[in-house]
Amino acid sequence: MPYGPTPETSTASASSTPAAPPRIVPPSRRPRVAPVRSPGRPARAARALRHASPALLAYAAVRLLGLLVFALWARGEHRSVWQLLAESWDIDWYLKIADKGYAHTLGTQFDANNLAFFPLHPLLIRAGSVIAPEPRGAVGLAIAVTCSFLAAWGIFAVGDHLYGRRTGVLLAALWGSLPVALVQWMGYTESLFTALTAWALYAVLTGRWIWAGTLAALAGLTRPTGVALAAAVSLTALLTLFRQHRRVRRGEAQETEGGYLVRTLLGALLAPLGWLSYVGWVGLRLGRWDGYFAVQKLWHNEWDGGVGTLRTMYDLLAVQRPQLFLMMVTATLLASAALFVLSVGDRQPLPLLVFTGLLLLIVLGSKGVYFPRARFLLPGFPLLLPLAAALARARTHVAVTVMVAAAVTSAALGGHMLLAWLGPP
Repeated sequence: MPYGPTPETSTASASSTPAAPPRIVPPSRRPRVAPVRSPGRPARAARALRHASPALLAYAAVRLLGLLVFALWARGEHRSVWQLLAESWDIDWYLKIADKGYAHTLGTQFDANNLAFFPLHPLLIRAGSVIAPEPRGAVGLAIAVTCSFLAAWGIFAVGDHLYGRRTGVLLAALWGSLPVALVQWMGYTESLFTALTAWALYAVLTGRWIWAGTLAALAGLTRPTGVALAAAVSLTALLTLFRQHRRVRRGEAQETEGGYLVRTLLGALLAPLGWLSYVGWVGLRLGRWDGYFAVQKLWHNEWDGGVGTLRTMYDLLAVQRPQLFLMMVTATLLASAALFVLSVGDRQPLPLLVFTGLLLLIVLGSKGVYFPRARFLLPGFPLLLPLAAALARARTHVAVTVMVAAAVTSAALGGHMLLAWLGPP
């Protein structure tokens, strides 16, 4: 027996009973259905933070180990931990710029013109010093530590987006385990620059072009190598527009929304503005178009295609008996070049390859001072992606063993860098 009325009963009832008119419910009495709302930005940010929490915890554990080893070592040698982390070497230059501003003339003295240092970090220090003027260097150190966690989060986001959560966690932990990673918790610009770089590259990978251009512009106000990030963002944006236009002409895609085209083009135009604006400002301040590059010459920084780097490496490996720190710098440079080759072989996304390739070209191609080169490569975290992806595929005990060894080595080399090397990192 079928469920529901049969055709006969349906016909009879329809003929014997007239259909009732539909009941109209006034709008004021209709039940209200709550609109489905997407989670707001704070909720999305909280969810993203929870997703990234393993990476941030792993990064914190690695860096706390490094800080503990360094602090115990410094105490044993009666050295000031605060002075080394918050006031030493280039940090003092940034603090003085925040306090007194930039030079007005070029001069002739080597290693003396503060126009070589880009302005975003000193500006942040100056703004923060209004709230916390003492102790000296506290604001710069707080900026570095805070930005190091923002950088680790952005690095995780890139790794997670490309290879999954496990790779993202390992990538952030590997970045915190680099030989000179102690610099990430010093009052230098590397953490700020890496945070801007990581989130700019993530914005490119996810098609947020205005964010990518804005972050790249800020990175261009932070370090000279910001030009590498600007090139990566602008080139990728323009190639995206070109490829989309070609696909539309071939009938392989529909006409792109005008707003998307404008956002992509705007991102490409924004990206180089930070670097160009500071270089142009220095030229105007010194009254010569090449003012910034003249300042760099006084700091012995000129690009020679890598001839000077190769000569230094040859002297260190074949002629001299170099210090451990210089050997570590040399090993880092050679390993970075090898990792870039692996990254190309893995066919990493174009913006990552352009950024790391140009970063290596700038750092290795300069004939300037040799010892800070490993520090200059700290923002090149995409170079670690082949290692992170390989560890993610390995068994858990293998990955844990490698990461523990890397963290312990980083802690030992970080202490050596500031306490045995006796020079700038």
